[in-house]
Amino acid sequence: MSSTVTLEKTTTIQSNDADVGSPTMRSPLLKKTKGGCGDDTTGRCCGQKYELISYDVLPEFLKHNEFILDYYRSEWPIKQALLSAFSIHNETINVWTHLIGFFVFLALTVCAATMVPMEYEASHLAASTGLANNTGNPMVPRSYSADGAVMAMQVLRNVSVETELAAAASLSAGHRVARWPFYAYLCGAMFCLLMSSACHLLACHSEHASYVLLRLDYAGITGLIVTSFYPLVYYTFLCDPFYQTLYLGFITVFGAAAVVVSLLPVFEAPELRWARAGLFACMGMSGLVPIVHKMLLFGARPEAVLTTGYEMAMGTFYLAGVVVYATRVPERWMPGRFDLAGHSHQLFHVLVIAGAYAHYLAGLVYLSWRDTEGC
Repeated sequence: MSSTVTLEKTTTIQSNDADVGSPTMRSPLLKKTKGGCGDDTTGRCCGQKYELISYDVLPEFLKHNEFILDYYRSEWPIKQALLSAFSIHNETINVWTHLIGFFVFLALTVCAATMVPMEYEASHLAASTGLANNTGNPMVPRSYSADGAVMAMQVLRNVSVETELAAAASLSAGHRVARWPFYAYLCGAMFCLLMSSACHLLACHSEHASYVLLRLDYAGITGLIVTSFYPLVYYTFLCDPFYQTLYLGFITVFGAAAVVVSLLPVFEAPELRWARAGLFACMGMSGLVPIVHKMLLFGARPEAVLTTGYEMAMGTFYLAGVVVYATRVPERWMPGRFDLAGHSHQLFHVLVIAGAYAHYLAGLVYLSWRDTEGC
């Protein structure tokens, strides 16, 4: 006889006696009816079926949020864990939010690599009459893209055609600012998103897998924060090597220390949730120092104002994500109601992607600014 799997609401009786108690509704559970296979603590039946279990029967290494009551995978083989990306459980949305985010940032990286800075071909300029195009309007230099960030920056700059031509002449001579800080940030964002997705998908395999993947997840978060500093510091202090080296060195050492701390087994303890959130928040908040410094030096420049606006938006998204992650809202208010969708970690993932994209827009402005003026 084969086993069957059914999805149904269950009611538990909480009482000290066998006959008296008050019913408490819980989230749906996947229940297995016993057949020819009997029970299996790993959720496997006849080597083929794997059930979702409740928080109460989870092994300790998977108990991270007591307000998510059901739909857990526990000690599944790697193959089944991978295939579970296409099934419904309480990590499905966590997996796909950051996996989709990874591919979005991969596309943005390819887009950035193919962007052409403002440039003019001398032969075209010489052939043009009065530097006008076929519509009679002054020739407008080609920019990075039609992205709103760059368009807004160009409107704010309001520079003359002559200034743009001078900048284009400089670019044609080969004076392009280094791209590595911008690409380092994009790689940091992709690494963070990919490690997060892998952790949520595969940590259910075993305690060792959970330990390793959680460390990679923490390393990814650290990498995202550290590399977020690189475009800000490198391009802002392009003409001041002392402060450029000081700020880049500080955040890199801070990030390395955070990775070392995250290797400690106690770091992942549920009761240290606030400590983890506080560490990453402090790393992010340290970015206020170079931002304030930037505004003191370049506060009158539209590029500085615009990039600071994007960076404040990024910080707001990240801070909101940290608060949601640490407080475990909204599932704290209604345990079991948000097991599949809407719980805090899913909201945290969306806020991380929003913050990372805001910083991408800031990076485009930095590139345009320094390509135009250099040091």
